[in-house]
Amino acid sequence: MKLILHFLTAAAFVSTCQCAENKLTKQEKKEGWILLFDGSTLDGWMSADGRPSKRPVEDNSINPHASGTDVLVYKKPVENFILSTDFKIAPRCNSGIMLRNYPLEKGGKDYGWNAIEVQIEDTPGNNLHTTGAFYDLIAPAKNAMKPAGEWNHIVINCNRNIVTINLNGEDINRMDLDLFSQPGMRPDGTRHKFGRAFKDQPRLGYIGLQDHGGECWYKNIKLKALP
Repeated sequence: MKLILHFLTAAAFVSTCQCAENKLTKQEKKEGWILLFDGSTLDGWMSADGRPSKRPVEDNSINPHASGTDVLVYKKPVENFILSTDFKIAPRCNSGIMLRNYPLEKGGKDYGWNAIEVQIEDTPGNNLHTTGAFYDLIAPAKNAMKPAGEWNHIVINCNRNIVTINLNGEDINRMDLDLFSQPGMRPDGTRHKFGRAFKDQPRLGYIGLQDHGGECWYKNIKLKALP
């Protein structure tokens, strides 16, 4: 079964203006955006085991590497939302943005096992592990990430069963959770590594930043709740 990509342009939600870092514009406040990271403290963030992060803020950014567990999470779970953030990674880094991570317990290999992972990785080509992939589930339409060491901008729209990804202004991926109705199986009948059906993934869960080896930085982390 071939997945057809239909995207909702991220520009409809996030201004491309050059704005103060880790701040909301007046327009964003008016539209209902909230700031998840203030650029100077880790208020609102914790390791997935409920402890404070072992990694302090650096360069006005969050770095989840060596923070305590494999995922650094925002303390308040959310359901339907648009997430906007800037990120950069070191060479050979492997990271990810975790969506609807629930429950916060090791569900296999690590805490992030219980999430939908948007892959962030310094890797060539375009596959299930390329930046912008739904990890081991759907490859992006293209590899739109800038070279390691450069800042990228990603917008993730997570609305009920539909999740879309816009990376550096390009719509690159779309997932319909309802199509993933069989444990361990993609809609086309091929196998993936997760022993569950993503159709049944809890809709309310935590947003997380993964540490899977290597330095990575996130800033301008903004969220808009959807009804």
